[in-house]
Amino acid sequence: MVDNKPIVEGRNIVKRYGHVTAIDHSDFELRQGEILAVIGDNGAGKSSIVKAICGATIPDEGEILIDGKPVHFTSPMDARNMGIEIVYQTLAMSPALSIADNMFMGREIRKSGFMGKYLRQLDRPAMEKFARDKLTELGLMTVQSITQAVETLSGGQRQGVAVARAAAFATKFIIMDEPTAALGVKESRRVLELILDVKSRGIPIILISHNMPHVFEVADRIHIHRLGKRLTTIKPDDYSMSDAVALMTGAMKPEEAKVGA
Repeated sequence: MVDNKPIVEGRNIVKRYGHVTAIDHSDFELRQGEILAVIGDNGAGKSSIVKAICGATIPDEGEILIDGKPVHFTSPMDARNMGIEIVYQTLAMSPALSIADNMFMGREIRKSGFMGKYLRQLDRPAMEKFARDKLTELGLMTVQSITQAVETLSGGQRQGVAVARAAAFATKFIIMDEPTAALGVKESRRVLELILDVKSRGIPIILISHNMPHVFEVADRIHIHRLGKRLTTIKPDDYSMSDAVALMTGAMKPEEAKVGA
């Protein structure tokens, strides 16, 4: 069941770049336990509003609330420290490093005592066990070894590692930016299954995507962004993909759409 309580809200968000207004007094809302798809035409500002939510962009106006409390992120690290994880379209992984090293990039576990505190030695067995356990939980232990380099994995496996990394450390919600854009049909199917698996664990997800069949398959609600602001929010069960595209492009007026309750 999807809880109606918002976990993150954006109110009257504005972001300008000189004379260009990327976000024009836009609102945003992600509820507990849901997958919220964010769709919009190129240049509509959907990525900008999500970047404002995760600290990659600092809004000029408006406020962002997490669990009903105002927050002021100055970087994505601030958001990550609060339990917000991002799966980028480019995966943001180091190909030459191992799966375990990529899972812990920027938050490595150090050995206890003198070796870790002063010599800064990593506790590789602990990191590898954690990474192996998380991949196993999501049914991703089809790789040869947790120590193999990420560059030896297929596109779907790499995306799986990125999703597993986000699921392992997210306590608030996960943002996924076009997670299936560069994948084939079979690999895309596996990533969609992973997204639903992560949702079943109680972690809300923001899914940015241009792939309408994928959006309508997994999303609980669809946030439609147009001309820098939220046009409306719909439920996939109430509208067709053609309706969503019509709203996104301006062929259908928002007054003709029933806002997803």
